[in-house]
Amino acid sequence: MQLIKPSTTILVTGACGQIGSELVKSLRMRHGKNAVIATDTNPESSALLMEGHYNYLDVMDKGSLQRVIKQFDISIIYHLAEAPPADGEERPIQTWDVNINGLLNVLEAARLNQIKQVFWPSSAAVFGQASPKNNCRQDALPDPGTAFGISKCTGEYWCRYYHNRYGMDIRSLRYPGLISATGKRGGGASDYAMDIFYQACAKRNYTCFLNENTSLPMMYMPDAIRATQELMDAPLNNVCRVTAYNIAAMSFTPAELAREVQTYVPEFKIDYQPDDRQKIADSWPFLINDRQARQDWGWMPHYNMFMMAMDIFHDLQRKK
Repeated sequence: MQLIKPSTTILVTGACGQIGSELVKSLRMRHGKNAVIATDTNPESSALLMEGHYNYLDVMDKGSLQRVIKQFDISIIYHLAEAPPADGEERPIQTWDVNINGLLNVLEAARLNQIKQVFWPSSAAVFGQASPKNNCRQDALPDPGTAFGISKCTGEYWCRYYHNRYGMDIRSLRYPGLISATGKRGGGASDYAMDIFYQACAKRNYTCFLNENTSLPMMYMPDAIRATQELMDAPLNNVCRVTAYNIAAMSFTPAELAREVQTYVPEFKIDYQPDDRQKIADSWPFLINDRQARQDWGWMPHYNMFMMAMDIFHDLQRKK
């Protein structure tokens, strides 16, 4: 029996990463498993392979990228392949190479193959020391202080260039710190907010690498996945940002999250030993203003800290 070819075929790069692994599942539930081509350089792809197409793909290899796009007749690209934030300070040149040259390879391949839409993730890390800390608005001064943030800020301008120069439909979100129930980490200064749940269940204690009063903008992964798809679904006339949209959900400190964890694990203890990540966290806004995303395409978060904690602990209990 001949398989019916999907009308829309989606390529996801970086599909084994923190966002990609959950976005692929969501896209396949919506479009069908044959419509979503998951790609990565990670050989740990058995789950993705069982659920649909999985291809090894290094976005630094222009020829391979072109071949995959043509082979599967790709019409939409979610370009998520990137160097983790934590790698940026250890390997800044490699981070620039992967995050910028990889992005340019995808944008150029999309242009040459007349791809309908491209999604690329930016980050609240584009903001820094000179940016407003409270109510950091859409057009606030970007001032990245990390290699990862610099690459994201530059990537936003490249996306704008391809939109203005070639009329391409490129959409992007400035994700805050992302928290996943799967335990996959993004490698940044916000990762304590995932570690704390797992250590609370496993050891009943946790040593936090930030001080107790460091407030950061955060988002639970289901909201991030939904925001991504809602932005891509929005009519083009509603998408007014040519660079990337601020999105927000909640802000909290390690001490506030620890108190919430103690409602589920009363004997849980936390201590604080700030490391080099403290300086990075101190440079970021603690409250993001996402008014434009709410106005333009109706963004609204579903999860606050309390609902997120309840969902994560329920998931951890289920997996026991």
